[in-house]
Amino acid sequence: MARIIDGKDMNLIGDNVKKYRKRMKMSQQMLSNKLELLGVYVCRGSISRIEDKSRTVTDIELYAIAAVLKVDIMDLFKH
Repeated sequence: MARIIDGKDMNLIGDNVKKYRKRMKMSQQMLSNKLELLGVYVCRGSISRIEDKSRTVTDIELYAIAAVLKVDIMDLFKH
């Protein structure tokens, strides 16, 4: 079966998640905790894997991450 993402990167947003998280002076655990308050359960280790692009991100997670980081979803895709 063909994969949607070919190559080593499993998402397109990891670098920007890290950039905006650090801009807000938020640890990975703090981001995880804030996502949980929205009912989106992403552990700290998964945040790390999102940031290093070794984990995919669901649409629900994408929406919640943008909300917690107070950015437009499209900002997470910008280079």
